[in-house]
Amino acid sequence: MGTGPDQDPTVSQHRRRRFDVRVVPHRRRSALRIHDWRMRTKLATVLVIPSVAFLVLAGVQTQNLVSQANTLSDFSAQVGIGQEIAELVHRLQQERDRTVGELPAMRAAASEEETGQVTATLAPYRADTDQAAQALRRVAEPVGRGDAAWQDAFTVAYQAYQQVGYMRSVTTTVVLSNDTILGNYNRAVDALLTLLSQPAPGAERPDLSEAVARYVQFARAKELTSRVRAELYAAARSGGYESNDRAQINDLRARQQTALGTFRIAASHAQVTRYDRMSQHDAFVQAARLEERALTQDPTALTLLPDDDWWTFSEVRHDLLREFEAGVLEDSAAQAETASDTQWRETLLMVGVIITVLLVAVLISVLIGRSLARSIRMLRSQALNIAQVELPDALARLRSVSGGVPHIEVAPAVVRSLDEIGELAEAFVAVHRSAVGVAVEQANMRRNVNAMFVNLARRSQVLVERQLELLDDLEREENDPDQLENLFKLDHLAARMRRNDESLLVLAGTESTRRWNRPIGLNAVLLAASAEIEQYQRVSYVEVADLHLVGHAVGEVVHLLAELLENATAFSRPDTLVRVMARQEGNGATIEIADQGLGMSQTALAEANAVLATPPAADVATVERMGLFVVSHLAARHGIEVRLHGGTGGLVARVRLPGALLASPSSELEPFAPQRPLPVPRSAPPAQIGDAPMELPVAGRRPATVPRQAHPVPVRAENVLPPVAVPASGGGGWWSREGPAPASSAGGEAPPEVPVTAGTNARGLPMRVPMAQLQSVTQPARPGQQQSTRHDPDPEAVGGMLSKLYSGVRRAEAEETTEIPVPPPGTWSEGGLK
Repeated sequence: MGTGPDQDPTVSQHRRRRFDVRVVPHRRRSALRIHDWRMRTKLATVLVIPSVAFLVLAGVQTQNLVSQANTLSDFSAQVGIGQEIAELVHRLQQERDRTVGELPAMRAAASEEETGQVTATLAPYRADTDQAAQALRRVAEPVGRGDAAWQDAFTVAYQAYQQVGYMRSVTTTVVLSNDTILGNYNRAVDALLTLLSQPAPGAERPDLSEAVARYVQFARAKELTSRVRAELYAAARSGGYESNDRAQINDLRARQQTALGTFRIAASHAQVTRYDRMSQHDAFVQAARLEERALTQDPTALTLLPDDDWWTFSEVRHDLLREFEAGVLEDSAAQAETASDTQWRETLLMVGVIITVLLVAVLISVLIGRSLARSIRMLRSQALNIAQVELPDALARLRSVSGGVPHIEVAPAVVRSLDEIGELAEAFVAVHRSAVGVAVEQANMRRNVNAMFVNLARRSQVLVERQLELLDDLEREENDPDQLENLFKLDHLAARMRRNDESLLVLAGTESTRRWNRPIGLNAVLLAASAEIEQYQRVSYVEVADLHLVGHAVGEVVHLLAELLENATAFSRPDTLVRVMARQEGNGATIEIADQGLGMSQTALAEANAVLATPPAADVATVERMGLFVVSHLAARHGIEVRLHGGTGGLVARVRLPGALLASPSSELEPFAPQRPLPVPRSAPPAQIGDAPMELPVAGRRPATVPRQAHPVPVRAENVLPPVAVPASGGGGWWSREGPAPASSAGGEAPPEVPVTAGTNARGLPMRVPMAQLQSVTQPARPGQQQSTRHDPDPEAVGGMLSKLYSGVRRAEAEETTEIPVPPPGTWSEGGLK
């Protein structure tokens, strides 16, 4: 990972990704724990369970109502079909009574003609019976599908009627007794009367049960009346009674009176009135008188009645009874139909009420549940938004504040209700407001601390600059080489102190004051970075591309590279080199700093890269690893990507400069005179880059031999980076925001306007001759001129010469070529030596 150009440490990373509404639970959720259910599930459960219970109860009640309605519907249909049953019973009674009376004539018939006459007499009755039976069967089929008991009773009755039909066919050929014939008819009539009494409305409707009892009792009374008529008509046609006829007729008459009495008790007042009116009919009265005369005229025996009169009056009476029976059945059917319709209306009304109540309850529950769920969802969203977006963003804004503390607006509660959820939302907002308040207080405190850091760093910088100026004066006046070298060391320590002050400014979030207004060559930037460290002699530049950096970023890039070089030299052996390579990649540039030091473990490397990718806030740990913190913040400030890699026996730090920091070189660079001389080692001539050094300097002691570059490297960045011309009244030091001030001409005459050159190089640029313009040298150097080996003279004699030499070197630095000596090809590969 690296700090790329698209990342801004002042903006929270929460804004760069979609708002995460998922919260990782602290333990695994179980569906068996009710308190682990989601709020929506709980609300749905609270809503569904009572609704289901209500539906079950309502369903049971509705089923009962529908069952009662169906029962009453079947009851109404069965009562309605009673008209057909009563009609068939009436026709069977007519046929039975006439057949019993014609049996003596049929038995006495001497020829088929006489038998045919009897059969012709009975034919109309039989035809009417068959027609009534077909009508009953036609209407009974749909009724029998809904009630199995009624269907069984109908089957029994119809089989009894079929037995009557079979008996008809054998009456003329087989001699059957009166009891057999009457028994078949009686069984058929009794089966039909049983079918007539089959409808049952249930125990909940006793009024309908009484209606059924009324017409059934009257039908039985009518049946008993018909049997009495059959016995009297049979005796009248045969001319006498049998021995048991008296007892049988009296029994039938007693049962008839009982059935009529029961009917009158169960019948309504209108029905009783109508029956009394019917009983006053002339034919009804005549039939009743004839019946009374037959039973009571002779106390010891039954009286024979005239067959024609008896049949005529009794038949009219029987028709009147049938008419009254039809009226009773019609009343019962109307009552049953009304009860069925009423029950269906009540059922539908109850179902409608249940559905309405259920819908209203569900609607109210859904509205309340939705309101609760919406409030909880809004509260959850606001809480997560506060925890994951607003509060981190506010803390990031307050953490990265460099000026005044910004005003942090705390949004009001999204739930405005006055219930517990609204109070909880207000509590969340209060917590948010308290957290922001604490963060603002910390930001003010941090701002004060940063201001203290800045003030201390500025004061320290002023003191360091004054110290460096004093050291410059001492170095110019010192003639003793040993003492001069100690002054150089002290000068370098002061430069490091200045870099620590700049690190404090970075720690405080303040930008560097060292700025240039023109592009600076990358080679000069690298030399300036190496000049900022203690063991600058160990830095070897293998390959440097001809690139230029924009001026405003030069100071902080130098600081960043100096920290990396300081880290590389501090954690590697003193007898090794730190190799630097810079190349162009795409529209940017990559700088590699490779050492052969202790290296880092994978864990420590990952942690360091994480810090470089995401600059941390300033804390105690930051002070302990100041360099890493400074590099990460400087890289993030300019969009530079820095990443550490494990190399061969050490580390490789890759610094990728974005294209925004690269620029074309200025068309003209003004010469300048350096403010201080460069150190000249007292050892032998510099060794080549490829040579292995014997010993490198260690803090506190002087090495015997030191690996050297192809040309001397300065110890301060201002001796490498050219200043930018400013107005004479501008003032300010080299580190000021206005840019470096022109160097004073103290220390020697100004160089000539036209420099001494040695032709042009392959790129067409002039090649300057080192030390060709030194005023103190009588024989200027020429290209290719070999310097003779010179032994050190007496130290006192050397002092004045060195002072003049360093003054001339500082003036000559203004015309130093920007080309960096590069070792022969094949001596360096990316990441280490070949």
